[in-house]
Amino acid sequence: MSGMWDFWIDRGGTFTDIVARTPDGEIVAHKLLSENPEAYRDAAIQGIRDLLGIDREAAIPSDAINAVKMGTTVATNALLERKGDRTALVITKGFRDALEIGYQARPHLLDRHIAKPELLYEVTVEVTERISSNGDKLLALDLESTRKALESVYQDGIRACAIVLMHGFRYHEHEKQVAAIAREIGFTQVSVSHEVSPLMQLVGRGDTTVVDAYLSPILRRYVDQVAGELSAKDQAATAAPRLMFMQSHGGLTAADLFQGKDAILSGPAGGVVGAVETAKIAGFDKVIGFDMGGTSTDVSHYAGELERPLETEVAGVRTRAPMMQINTVAAGGG
Repeated sequence: MSGMWDFWIDRGGTFTDIVARTPDGEIVAHKLLSENPEAYRDAAIQGIRDLLGIDREAAIPSDAINAVKMGTTVATNALLERKGDRTALVITKGFRDALEIGYQARPHLLDRHIAKPELLYEVTVEVTERISSNGDKLLALDLESTRKALESVYQDGIRACAIVLMHGFRYHEHEKQVAAIAREIGFTQVSVSHEVSPLMQLVGRGDTTVVDAYLSPILRRYVDQVAGELSAKDQAATAAPRLMFMQSHGGLTAADLFQGKDAILSGPAGGVVGAVETAKIAGFDKVIGFDMGGTSTDVSHYAGELERPLETEVAGVRTRAPMMQINTVAAGGG
């Protein structure tokens, strides 16, 4: 035993569940409503306070905690409810509609009334530039017009931008220059396609970059809030407990590396990992996972390996990032 507390937290849409290991090795569990603003600001932090036996306003003794590992639906809910940050798409001139057109897929072929999902980006900035598929600079980047266009967007109050240029996944020069201009202007979230999703195909790469720009700010605010509560102001920064978050593919990452594109299935992914590990202990290697929460129900299956498709669609949004194969039904125990 480390002589310190460990916390594992699942922040769902309705309830937040906390499992903790006390300094003497005892396992305890606690449950709170995820949203109860009259009683507390954040359920995960309040749950830690409850288990430590300290008042709501008291500082959390960070030197008593070894690690906090969390799965959260903050990004999922923001995507479902379209409550991410206002975002601008910055794309090569002539391709402003590329992401809206998408793959021209018709999932319901005979449907005469096609309801297209709402776009995540609010405005499009077309950039004069073009690099060919083999790296030839067909059209130099117009820095002056790019700066003017981005300044106009910034003055409209938009602070997040997704930069997606033709063949930018392989030839980064123009994307880097546009990103530098955006940061100079003051954009607080700059998602660049060759960093977010360095793969060919403009639509998949672009969609993923937009999702990252749209969700990362709200995710960062939540992560910073939790990290701030866990770091006592009167203690050295080295005394802060390790804070880690579950990603959509089922792996943990440090709080400062948690990105919007990897957070969409942060909550449900933990259920799959838990079901598989529990089944293995019981001697089963083929499992159907049924994870019912208060708001939704997640179903998955396992037959020897965790399934992680590279490109998935969640809430009408295509994302090219490894995610657990999970099917969700909008009906829960609540």
